[in-house]
This record gives sequence, C-alpha cells and structure tokens, in this order.
Amino acid sequence: MNIAHITPGTGGVFYCQNCFRDYELLKSLIARGHEVCKVPMYLPLYLDRFELNVDTPVFYGAINVYLKGAFPRYSKSPRWIQKMFDNELFLRIAAHLSGSTRAAGMEEMTMSMLRGEEGRQATELEELVRFLRDTIKPDIVHLSNALLLGLAKRIREETGAKVICSLQDENEWVDPMDASYRDKVWNLMAEKGKDVDHFIAASTFYRDKVKDILRIPAGKLSVIYGGLELEPYEDSPLPLDPPVLGYLCRLSENLGLGIVVDAFIHLKKELGFSDMELYLTGGYTGEDKPFIRAQLKKLKKAGVQHSAVIFENFHREQRVAFLRHLTLLSVPVIAGEAFGAYQIEALAAGVPIVQPNVGCYPEFIKATGGGVIYEQNDGVHLAEAAAALLSDPEKLRALGAAGKKAVREKFTMQNMAEGIEGVYHKVLKG
Repeated sequence: MNIAHITPGTGGVFYCQNCFRDYELLKSLIARGHEVCKVPMYLPLYLDRFELNVDTPVFYGAINVYLKGAFPRYSKSPRWIQKMFDNELFLRIAAHLSGSTRAAGMEEMTMSMLRGEEGRQATELEELVRFLRDTIKPDIVHLSNALLLGLAKRIREETGAKVICSLQDENEWVDPMDASYRDKVWNLMAEKGKDVDHFIAASTFYRDKVKDILRIPAGKLSVIYGGLELEPYEDSPLPLDPPVLGYLCRLSENLGLGIVVDAFIHLKKELGFSDMELYLTGGYTGEDKPFIRAQLKKLKKAGVQHSAVIFENFHREQRVAFLRHLTLLSVPVIAGEAFGAYQIEALAAGVPIVQPNVGCYPEFIKATGGGVIYEQNDGVHLAEAAAALLSDPEKLRALGAAGKKAVREKFTMQNMAEGIEGVYHKVLKG
C-alpha cells in the first residue's frame, strides 16, 4: 500500500503529541511493508532524530500562508518571492516566533485554508496535489487533523486516492477564535468532511464531542487509540526521598503548566512535602515565554525555585531518562484533551498519572488503572490528589504497575498500526 501522510510541522520547538503519534505510526507502517511518505505542512518536521522522506519539501510554508491571509494582495506577488520565504532557515525562525501556533487573529487564514481551491492558498494546494499525483501516486492520503479538510477534494480528484482524516484536538484551535468565527469554521469543516472517506477519532470522548458538530455518519467514524513503541522505556523507581512531580508537554498556560506550578508550591509549603522537586520538559514557542517567566517568578517568590528544573531537550532519549526520575506525572490541560500521548509515555515507565476530570482523562485512567482523577482543575485540588498518593506508597506503586501492564496490552504501536491498517483496507475495498 502506498500511503501519503500529511502533517503540520512544529519546527521541533515543542513536544507535539500529534506529531509524535504520527511519527510512531508511520515507522510502524513502514515496518509492516507499506510505502509511506511523510508530507510536512507549514513548518519542518523534527521528530526524535528519525527522518521520514527527508527530501520531501515543506508545503504551505507558514510564512506565505500567514502573509496571504493577512495581506490579500501578497497572493499576487511573484512566485520567486514566495518561494524565498519557504526557505528552511526562515521557517525555523518562524517556528520560534510568538503567535505561530495561536488561533487568535488567524480566523480568516483558517477559513481560507478550509476553502481549499477557493481560498487564497490555491497555488500551494495545486503544488501539493501535483506532488502527490506525479511523485507519490498514493493509494491512501491521511490528513493529520480536520483543519486540513480543504485539501481533500482536490486530492481525491487528481490522485484517485482514498482520503482518511484523524480527529484530535481541533477544538483547541477553533474554540479560542472570535465568537463570530467559531460556528463558521466548524460548519466549513463539516461541509469539507464530505470529501473524506473515513475519520479516526483519538478517543471515545472526542468522537462523541465532534461527531455531531462535523455531521459525520456513524459508518465513517472509528475510534483508534494512540500507541507507543514501548521497548526504550525503563521503569522509574518512583522515588519518595525526595518525591518528584513531572510535567511533559509544551510549557504553555493552556496546557496546565500554571496549575502544576501552583500544586507544587502548595505541596511544599502547605502539605508537608518540603523536599519535593518539580521537573518540567516539553519545549515552548516565543508566545509561551512571558508565561514561563511569570511561573519562574512565582516559584522564586515562594522560595522554592531551586527545587524546580526545566529540561530543554525533549527528544525520545531524553524523555525516557526524564520519566525514570519521576514519582508522579500531571499534565492538567485546562479544557482537557482528546488523548494525551504523555499519559502513555508515563505509564510505559510505570509512573502513575494525576489528571483532572476533563477531556479524555477519565476514559484513559479507567482503561489503564494507572492513575487518579481529581475534581476542579486547579493547583490546590491537584496538590491534594498528589499528596494522597504520595502518602500511600503501596497504592502509588500498584497504580504504576497496573498502568504499565495495561499500556503494554492495549496501547502498543502494533495495536494502533493494525487498527489504522484495517481502516485503510476497508476504504480501499469500498
């Protein structure tokens, strides 16, 4: 089977779990004998030092997409000027800039992208379609998320390929938009979804959240959990002297970093865990820096700054080492998430997770038995849930062992790849 997988890149500046999921999947599909081409959009892909199709160009370069959305006349500029801004050096710089991953102010650009051949990026779309048609000749084109649905119609028309679309956390981009755009964007995605042969949701929670919004028929929607190649992960001894609270995700306000910092301070100052340490990793963009600085000031004001460490490198080898030192992990995303690859990574190392009662977290903890859920997503309640576990080492270790066992049974990359492969075969048979 010849598969093209279209995925937005991040420039490698932060831990992108969708990128990580796709990367793991494509490695597994290659190992299963399929021809796979990773097609990056917007920014380059830098994924754990394993390259897929290193000569594949970046399509829809982020700088050009932004300029065409912000300045309509730029669309008529000479192509050589536009090509200049697709240079990898410029795209790397763009990856670090404030606002490169923020929806606010990007409403018109998002609408334009979803309009496909009728949008301002029609030239980029035709370049992508020609590349797929003439170079890759795919049987399957897999879109990484529903914000790419504007590509589907032209891809089907020109390549004859079946189009699959993953669903995971599109709401994190759409919901922060100005209210006048939210329904328009969701409705446009629903309309463009008619050009897709099958959708794959990352969890039952997310399937139920978006199936009606996107008006997806039941027969065109499956749930396939993310998986992990488990071999590199090593057990954490779950240290208690001192205990270590970990956070593995982009260092961002919306992803719960501030809640973890508040919980850490509360644990040390109010709940008797004065020797506790906080380990943070996952990278960040320019727009995250002011918030990170504010958290560091908060730690300093509380007098606990020397017990908190930010690890800058978050590639696979460093994540494995990071997890070996943790006692607990929490990534309390404010609105919850569709899945959370960091949950699998933590449990693969036997590290229990402490998560709020939002998003997919209750579903995942029920499926694994590898952690606890707390109510009211704030630092005090996270701290109290963590303190209860730290005060019961037997339960702590039992949760870690149960989670590790469940991940190795239910959340392997082999399970995910088999499920995805099954969808591909189903749509090809019609």
